[in-house]
Amino acid sequence: MAITAAMVKELREISGAGMMDCKKALTATDGDMDKAMEFLREKGLATAQKKAGRIAAEGIVMLKVSDDAKKAVAVEVNAETDFVAKNEKFQNYVAQVAEQALETSAADIEAFLAEPWKFDTSETVSEALAHQIATIGENMNIRRFAQVSEENGMIAAYTHMGGKIGVLVDVETDVVNDAVKEMAKNVAMQVAALRPQYTNRSEISEEYIAHEKEILMAQIKNDPKESQKPEKVIEGIINGRINKELKEICLLDQVYVKAEDGKQSVSKYVDEVAKANGAKIAIKGFVRYETGEGIEKKEENFAEEVAKQMGM
Repeated sequence: MAITAAMVKELREISGAGMMDCKKALTATDGDMDKAMEFLREKGLATAQKKAGRIAAEGIVMLKVSDDAKKAVAVEVNAETDFVAKNEKFQNYVAQVAEQALETSAADIEAFLAEPWKFDTSETVSEALAHQIATIGENMNIRRFAQVSEENGMIAAYTHMGGKIGVLVDVETDVVNDAVKEMAKNVAMQVAALRPQYTNRSEISEEYIAHEKEILMAQIKNDPKESQKPEKVIEGIINGRINKELKEICLLDQVYVKAEDGKQSVSKYVDEVAKANGAKIAIKGFVRYETGEGIEKKEENFAEEVAKQMGM
């Protein structure tokens, strides 16, 4: 398979590795992006960060929380341009989608699109979307939604950059006061800023840990100095690196971004607030949506487009 400059550029952006290393990795894996990423990691040339998705599509993530904060929803609706995404008509429409999504019993986006539109039951959600597309004059898509419920506590919501990122945090607590609400919002801001993949280590599968250990072992074998170390020492190195990675991807293990000492974990911060307020608090989960996450936007060559329009 021919390795193109665009492929090398994409891998470089994903991995942070050098251009020649990316080209070598793609050549060795016949252009398979995921295998090339693993090739770089095994050689110690890339970080452990997964391909979280290229942020390319426009649109907005909107959150809606019930009056009692026991239930909330996050929805993502995409449009072609940032201009439309910031349009008041588009945002009002997305607010209606969020209102319907908060109440829906649909299990997935297909079922949601097929149900009657709350604001005009003579048409479906999908048909109402088609009318919006015709009115606004740009392709749009209700991409996804996620509901969160917590009867024994509250849902915290945080929107960043006018809807670029939306976060919901499920907080189980027997005390809901201003201090606990502030803590919950701070945790939601943490999720927005540091993009954890899991709430805590119990959510991580044994298969994931085993796979990461294989990657780390390959890195050590490719290092002449480390590969000569005793087996027990190598095992300790691997476990140490795994723990370091888990502290980065697990919300409760992450260093709390507002920690004054720069060391306090999110878990310790939550415990501190719980103790100060005589409460029992548990962060049970979160939803983090980022607009356009994982959607690749078609790159247009402006000069070519002009030439095409002029028949050149």
